[in-house]
Order: sequence, then structure tokens, then C-alpha cells
Amino acid sequence: MSRIGKRNIIIPKNILIKIKNKVISVTGPLGKLSLQIRGNLKIERAENKITIKRRENNKYNKYNKSLHGLYRMLINNMIIGVLYGFKKELELKGVGYKVALDNEKKVLEFNLGYSHNIVMNFPKDLKVEIKNEMNKNPRIILMSYDKQLLGIFAAKIRSLRKPDPYKGKGIRYINEYIIKKAGKSTVK
Repeated sequence: MSRIGKRNIIIPKNILIKIKNKVISVTGPLGKLSLQIRGNLKIERAENKITIKRRENNKYNKYNKSLHGLYRMLINNMIIGVLYGFKKELELKGVGYKVALDNEKKVLEFNLGYSHNIVMNFPKDLKVEIKNEMNKNPRIILMSYDKQLLGIFAAKIRSLRKPDPYKGKGIRYINEYIIKKAGKSTVK
């Protein structure tokens, strides 16, 4: 049995959870999320706990076994998200790399050394901040209560200019370590 899937999920006081027809909805101070449960899983709710169990505890049913721990973590992340929210920070490293934010139109405009600027719309459930400090690289701070949406959007931004393995230029997550390659060396 899954070690993660066996753990109970504790429900905080100001979180409202509804379970109906294999759809779980979580509502909190920051927003509302819902998730459809697939597979042969059963969600049991006690007073302030949620337990996820497999209906068939057959060791040969790999599909349900793989979903057991996954759905436990997804539901836990939904509860954490609507209660506290999630945050990711990205850094633009390179000469002349800039980003501009238009909150009214929900648009980010990147200048990443290409012949044109890249314009990117961001979802309404995402909050974006830009930090441009003197003698520091520009930073993009992404905040949301939906961890999946946040991760997908951060990955899209990073894919615009991935970090170069030779100089380290590009868009990277804060505290991401890039392994640099050695350049060409002359033969004597």
C-alpha cells in the first residue's frame, strides 16, 4: 500500500469541502478548486479528516495503486492552496533581458535578445509581480492558489529562454543551480 496514500488529510477550520459523484470541491479564503477522481478509489470523510482508500486492495492492479498517493497529494495541495497559496520566483539573467507587466490587460512583455518582443497573456487566477532593483537581475514573482496552474505557467515562461549551459544566461528559477559546461580549449 502507498505510504503517502495511507496518510490522513487534516481539514482546517475555515475550509469547506464537498464530495459528490467522485468530484471533490475545496473552498477557502483565496478561492475555489475542484478535482474529478478517476480510478477505483473511495474518499471517506470523518469530522476533520479525509482518507483515500482503494476499493480493491489487489497488488496486481497497478493503475489504482499509482493513483492512490497521487490523489492524496493533489487534494492536500488544493487545501494548502486555498488556505495559504503558492509562490514561484523566476530570474532573468542576461545583458538587456527585461520584462514589463500590464496588470489591466493581464499581459507580460519580454525582451530576451530576440529580434522581437514576446507578449504573453497570463490567467486571471494568477498574480504577477515584477521586481527591478538596481544592479540586480529582473525577477518575476508568480502567486496563485492553484499549484498546477502556477507550475505550468512558470514552465512556459522558463521555456522562452532556457538557461544556457555555457554562460548561464536565460530565465531560471530562483536558487536553481545550472551546471556549466567548459568551453572549447586550445590544443597544444
